[in-house]
Amino acid sequence: MTEGAMDASAMDGGCSCGAVRYRVTGEPIFVNECHCTLCQRQTGAAAAVNLFIESDRVERLSGQLVETCEATGSGAEQILCRCDRCLGLVWSHYGGLGRGCTAVRVGTLDAPGAVRPDAAIYTRSRLPWLASSPGIPDYETHYRPSELLAPARFARLKAAIAKKAEA
Repeated sequence: MTEGAMDASAMDGGCSCGAVRYRVTGEPIFVNECHCTLCQRQTGAAAAVNLFIESDRVERLSGQLVETCEATGSGAEQILCRCDRCLGLVWSHYGGLGRGCTAVRVGTLDAPGAVRPDAAIYTRSRLPWLASSPGIPDYETHYRPSELLAPARFARLKAAIAKKAEA
């Protein structure tokens, strides 16, 4: 794993009020530490860390979600999924990947430290007082997944994109 991500065990998480609870099963396709200004605004944090995984590997255990559509740093749209009570951002679906892939906000996991980013993206807008993470490649904008991800993980990404095209 860059392969950093996590092992194949299940990981649970939820929103800040606890109404929404979920379980992610399996290794992510990839994990990004995004420094774009939109992620900074949407999360209220210096960066957003997103775990991308097939949506059928994410199970909502409780609570209800509300959805809004907003832009991403690349200009594409994403569907943000928030707890209907506290409005905490739990995950999203990026336009380029569709609903077949879910981007879980790592900070909502019960054990966020178990996940390590594969790359830091949009570092051109990284806050000047925030240091880069050792061993995690930096990209001013984005990267080519085929050059970064292990072949099995890249194949999963291609399969998720193919499902979007079929839908």
